[in-house]
Amino acid sequence: MEWDNLFDDLEGQLAAEWESERAALDAESERLRISKLTLHDRLRAMAHADSRVQLELHSGERWDARLRVIGADWVGVSGGGDPRLRIVPISALSSVGVDHGVMLSSLTASDEQPGLRERMSFGFVLRDVARRRTPVTIGRRSGDPLQGSIDRAGADHLDLALHDATEPRRTRTVRGFRSIPFDALVWVRLESASDPLS
Repeated sequence: MEWDNLFDDLEGQLAAEWESERAALDAESERLRISKLTLHDRLRAMAHADSRVQLELHSGERWDARLRVIGADWVGVSGGGDPRLRIVPISALSSVGVDHGVMLSSLTASDEQPGLRERMSFGFVLRDVARRRTPVTIGRRSGDPLQGSIDRAGADHLDLALHDATEPRRTRTVRGFRSIPFDALVWVRLESASDPLS
């Protein structure tokens, strides 16, 4: 009788230790998985959920926005009652505010492979905007926003023809030109109603 109680007690202790060890391994595995997540991964999950976010940019601007699309190194947002798309390099974000439920759901791993749009780089998108001659307004880390048309986008900069964004780019309307490094850009707002990313 005493032996039965002893073995029952030992079995209970062993089962508790195994369960504790399994829980510790599961927790460590989850910490390791989360340690490999990037901000891009989290933003991708938020964009797929059509989440509202509060963006703080390196320029000091703060927006209440809706994530509409995500690329390789940028996000497309609209907000504040303005339907125009703003393309924001992820490197221009100083923080992303969301409610706790969205934050937790963005930790969920997605087995879905990124689509073509999610592999487009910031430069690739700007080259397409240049090809379409879409008027833009450009927000920079310092200085006032600039309006015009992107004439060309290189590997790390763009050339902007300065003109009123409500007018098409014509030689007579261009007031000057600027070459702007991508690192200086905080956002690019597409001024036309048509969304080239849709």
